[in-house]
Amino acid sequence: MTFESVILEKKSGIARLVLNRPEKLNAIDEKMTAEVIQALENVAGDKEVRAVILTGAGDAFCAGAGLGPGSTGSMRPGEQTPEELRQALRRGPQKVTLALHRMAVPVIASVNGIAAGGGLDWAMACDIRIGSEKTKFKAGFTSVGLFPGTGGTWLLPRLVGLARAAEILFTDRTVNSAEAKELGLLNMVVRHERLEAETHTLAEKIASGPPVALRLARLQLREGLGMDLAAALELAATCEAITLRSEDHGEGVAAFLEKRKPEFKGR
Repeated sequence: MTFESVILEKKSGIARLVLNRPEKLNAIDEKMTAEVIQALENVAGDKEVRAVILTGAGDAFCAGAGLGPGSTGSMRPGEQTPEELRQALRRGPQKVTLALHRMAVPVIASVNGIAAGGGLDWAMACDIRIGSEKTKFKAGFTSVGLFPGTGGTWLLPRLVGLARAAEILFTDRTVNSAEAKELGLLNMVVRHERLEAETHTLAEKIASGPPVALRLARLQLREGLGMDLAAALELAATCEAITLRSEDHGEGVAAFLEKRKPEFKGR
């Protein structure tokens, strides 16, 4: 599968998706959005993929939607009705946010530079975020009179709490990597020259785990955000029943007793 604005690589159960407009700090435009959607659909349909890495080429993760002529792709505020703009957002950048959030396998954001606007929201839609001293986060909406339309008002308070999210969104200030780690926006901060290697090491560790159990755990983590405890326990009982009868569970027990590394097959 060939793209112009993204790079999709697959190896040993890991899919690596790179936003590839480095000269524009990987700013979101119509072509890149369409290609990200297509790439994520391809990954979601590949049963061999056990973990996904999302990152950016060059010095940025994603600087959000650009403000120059034509940079917002199909969204043309001066030419379209509010309903047309709403539908363009739903079909484009919001679809990426949902695809990342709904991915069946764990998704890691390797935040190699600035993540702003929709780029911040796409990073937050991933399960785990790794950054370096060069990582920065910025909502980027209110400074130009916009609403965070790609999921930020839902995602950010779930990561940092309501009060912190309100302050970050309302002031539109930049959050550096040290503060992001403290707030929970980043799981870990590593030296920039080690970022790619450390991200891949984590992806390998996840990819070597039991696929059925990990997929169900991710499902429960995501769905549990909107459930009360009783409903979450009902879902957990179903998930546990599935894993108890899986071949991977038998392999895990055997490997534990034999003091060896398990070889999970996803069955």
